[in-house]
Amino acid sequence: MLHDLDQTLDALLKLELPHLFVPNDVTPITISFETPDQEFINKVTLPAVDFFLYDVRENLELRTGWSPVERQNNGKAYKTRPPARVDCSYLITVWPSESDRSAIQTEHRLLGEIMKVLLRYRQIPDAVLQGSLQGSDPPIRAFSLHQSNLQSLGEFWQAMGGKPKAALNYTIILPVPIYEPEEVGTWLMVNQE
Repeated sequence: MLHDLDQTLDALLKLELPHLFVPNDVTPITISFETPDQEFINKVTLPAVDFFLYDVRENLELRTGWSPVERQNNGKAYKTRPPARVDCSYLITVWPSESDRSAIQTEHRLLGEIMKVLLRYRQIPDAVLQGSLQGSDPPIRAFSLHQSNLQSLGEFWQAMGGKPKAALNYTIILPVPIYEPEEVGTWLMVNQE
């Protein structure tokens, strides 16, 4: 499921910013989901945008009880518990190529373009949902540029062994189905002829 979320983010950026991420006459930017540690630049082809999944936790505020009873055409009635809702928080950074003389300007320009895309979508479009996320109910919501779950970005970069970088915080609320529907009885089907 988390792999499908990574692929969904990849698809969203490629849809919205094809001039940056789809091969053409210019070297495309790599979309990465690697840990941005000291070895990052050895693992990824630069330039790169990195979506580092740093926090996954259940969103208890969105926990709900049972869904209404659903009647099937076979005469059986089912009740389903709604999916758990899980916040998946990413730290997004841009890594220009080492030969880029205007690396900071490139980094900020690319972060700005990505920020506009992420702010545009408070709900992930169905067209880019990948794998098990297709047809998600409820829809997959997203929050950009809110307070990070990290205690301190400075401490984070120190732990990663690198220098601080400009970063965007991005959280997706993922519905995670964990229960099977429960049969609660049968109902009388009336012939509609």
